[in-house]
Amino acid sequence: MDIFAVLSLIGGLVLFLYGMDLMGDSLKKLAGGKLESVLAKLTSSRWKGLLLGFVVTAVIQSSSATTVMLVGFVNSGIMNLGQTISVIMGANIGTTVTSWLLSTNDISGTALVLKLLKPDSFTPVLAAIGLIMNMTAKDDRKRNTSTILIGFAILMFGMDMMSGAVAGLRDNPTFTSLLTTFSNPVIGIVVGTLFTAIIQSSSASVGVLQALSMSCLIPYSTAIPVILGQNIGTTITPIISAVSGNTESKRVALSCLYIKMIGVIIVAGIFYLLNSFLKFDFMASYVGPTTIAVVHTLFNIISTVILIPFCSFFEKLAIRTVRSRKEEKERDIFATLDERFLEMPSFAVEKCKDLVNDMANISFDAFKKATMLMNNYDGAVFKEVEDLETMIDKYEDKTSSYLVKIAGTNMSLKDSKIVTELLHCIGDIERISDHALNIAEAAKEIHDKGITFSEKAMADLKVITAAVDEILALSIEALVNEDLEKAAFVEPLEQVIDKLKRVIKNGHISRLRQGDCTMELGFILSDLLTNYERISDHCSNIAVCFIEIANDSFETHEYLKQVKSGGANFDEMFEAYNQKYNIAN
Repeated sequence: MDIFAVLSLIGGLVLFLYGMDLMGDSLKKLAGGKLESVLAKLTSSRWKGLLLGFVVTAVIQSSSATTVMLVGFVNSGIMNLGQTISVIMGANIGTTVTSWLLSTNDISGTALVLKLLKPDSFTPVLAAIGLIMNMTAKDDRKRNTSTILIGFAILMFGMDMMSGAVAGLRDNPTFTSLLTTFSNPVIGIVVGTLFTAIIQSSSASVGVLQALSMSCLIPYSTAIPVILGQNIGTTITPIISAVSGNTESKRVALSCLYIKMIGVIIVAGIFYLLNSFLKFDFMASYVGPTTIAVVHTLFNIISTVILIPFCSFFEKLAIRTVRSRKEEKERDIFATLDERFLEMPSFAVEKCKDLVNDMANISFDAFKKATMLMNNYDGAVFKEVEDLETMIDKYEDKTSSYLVKIAGTNMSLKDSKIVTELLHCIGDIERISDHALNIAEAAKEIHDKGITFSEKAMADLKVITAAVDEILALSIEALVNEDLEKAAFVEPLEQVIDKLKRVIKNGHISRLRQGDCTMELGFILSDLLTNYERISDHCSNIAVCFIEIANDSFETHEYLKQVKSGGANFDEMFEAYNQKYNIAN
């Protein structure tokens, strides 16, 4: 084999692996996190798990990706070990779909229909369609679809390059002798395992074997043990992924290994035992891409049928292998921010969105508790407000750091918009909790000093408190439910709250002149009004951010300028809120 053939082989392998990776990433993006969400909400039904494992893996073209996903789910508490076993078995069958796509190279015949089905005929067409779609695509779905077509064309071209590079080895005695060595079941399984572990994809390693079979004479006696080994080698990816995980995630990774190893031992044991007695004639025959796909699929179906009744056995085996650590802490609320999910940006974004929604609701709860203290001070409730504010700070730190990591991934345009929105909103939500604590501290100061506001001041505070309560509810509902209609009501109400602050301050100055109020209470009232106004400002920021990103722009100041310049809808909503939260002189 000369240097040019070696370079061609390496180049073909690189293109093949790159095309497969490109196609797989685009398939994940096209799924948009929906497949991951379906898996995450999986019930305990093993048959449903088997089906879902098959479907998800067939779509994303990687059992390794599915099992790494499962490791992340278990590590973050979304799923338990028992739920993953049947999903893993389904994934093992689903990964064989790729080999069937690649087996189209094996189509032969002179009929026009058969010629059109050969990759040599349709791959250039797919590449051209994909390129045109990519250049003209205006949305993520079309762009991802085009990348799938281009990725498939690249991997098929790489496969063809590999096949052509090794064509000269067909009659090479050294290479033939090497293949004969691999026909030893133990050696063949070890070689298949090591090669797949290196490239971390059974789909890719089986594809390489299919490419070799197109030009080289590979007998069944060599192909079968290598394919069995390839199925074991693919478990290296979840094992590596689980190294930094908790006990449960390590058990999931070991379950993958046990299922494959025991499946290989049983199927290989039965097959070679029968072969020793029956002497299968086909073992000396040569395989092609289609027969390799058949062997790969049959192994996974047969092993799954044999092993699926023993799901609980694999669960117990994994538990016995990896003992629980006494010092392992209870899983916290931020465990869903697992770095494994960065490989699935859409799902990672969804988990962050859930935490930001929780964060917003906690801030609202802190505000409600803080304003309750103005009428009925309770030290225990004050401590709750402090604890909630501390919790919000932790939410901001953990979630914003994770969002920055997501921003560095190759995510879709839609996900990029959501990440931008969440990063902007997190700061505003955290500041709302700060102002809630300030309100609680003002209530504590009033209680500790034994002072009280006048009846008029308390009545005024009751009105502005109700207004701020409503603007918080509107902005949070708009954020959580992605409700543009609710978001549109926020800015008019924010303007009314600004007006309320001025009116209440003017009223306090009037009472101060008349001797009905003190300077000390005036300072506290001013602080309260400032905190109320700042909360409404942050609510406005959240709503405006959501509206602008939904409209594919981010010109916040320009939007506010347009809103404040008036308009029939704005004026109507402003007047309605002005009447609702009117302070009598």
